[in-house]
Amino acid sequence: MTSPASRRFSRDTQHKVVAGVCSGLARRFGLSRTVVRVAFVVSCVLPGPQFIAYLVLWAVMPRG
Repeated sequence: MTSPASRRFSRDTQHKVVAGVCSGLARRFGLSRTVVRVAFVVSCVLPGPQFIAYLVLWAVMPRG
């Protein structure tokens, strides 16, 4: 079982590619960073506010 501190809602500054949003979400929900990043890139092909959501999370999520 992981500790609550390792599953906090924050951007991952150690394993980031752009801003650490996908990596932070993966850590929070116990998923693979690669799976979350690939899911985000694939979702960008679909219509919707993916980039806006990423920017909002970038601004809202604390650095961790």
